[in-house]
Amino acid sequence: MKRNKFIVNALKLVVLSIFFIIYIVPFVFVLINSFKDRKEIIANPLALPTTFSLFNYIDAFKKMDYLHGFTNSLIITFFSVLIITIFSSMTAYIFVRKDWKMNKIMFFAMLASMIIPFQGIMIPLVKIYGTIGFLNSKWALIYMYLGFGSSLAVFMYHGFIKSIPRSLEEAAMIDGCNEFQTFWKVVFPLLKPTTMTIVILDVLWIWNDFLLPSLVLIGQTERTLPLSTYYFSGTYTVEYGLSMAGLMLTVIPVIIVYLFMQKHIIDGVLQGSVK
Repeated sequence: MKRNKFIVNALKLVVLSIFFIIYIVPFVFVLINSFKDRKEIIANPLALPTTFSLFNYIDAFKKMDYLHGFTNSLIITFFSVLIITIFSSMTAYIFVRKDWKMNKIMFFAMLASMIIPFQGIMIPLVKIYGTIGFLNSKWALIYMYLGFGSSLAVFMYHGFIKSIPRSLEEAAMIDGCNEFQTFWKVVFPLLKPTTMTIVILDVLWIWNDFLLPSLVLIGQTERTLPLSTYYFSGTYTVEYGLSMAGLMLTVIPVIIVYLFMQKHIIDGVLQGSVK
């Protein structure tokens, strides 16, 4: 029995190690090449750099206008996640607690919208909003993120709110709270695990997103960090070292956020979708 258990555990360790290597190799590849110049990368992209120099990072920081791009990314990510969290939690609460005939239809319509690929609607999206002058604005992009991100958030909040006893809300109303106060003072604090999960997933998505901002943010002054890394790719050549360093500068902030908040992901997903 002990031998079989040891073999199973060993196999699990091997499989997990293989998956870890598969996932970590691209990151290591970018990290290693971010310290090389273009000739060294072309000569052998898999080799370690001969000298670890920060020249690429310093040059990329200046050419990307890193602080400006960081500010744009921070504003877009912060307000998008904040608005998605607020509106999705209230929408899910109404879907669960209000016995309206349209609630089920609207809820399943939101779930159905999750299977529609963005690539299928991006051309009509840009064409329609472009004709009304709604492009090249951070707030227009935030509005679009609300539309694309609310479906998953509503789904996760919906599953968790169903597990909250109505007696808690009834007790709050007896104490004098109205429905709005009951939600924010009683229900929403209980949604913390799901909220943390939604925040982490949306921060990772919005901060690293390239396609939607590239369609909406036409002007250089509004560009985010992922768009700024595109400066190093020309028509006939690519500055590989600067591009790799720019990618590292772009992902480092969100990696730090993820490391501090990762413990909430599994707990939030389980409580939000299983209960």
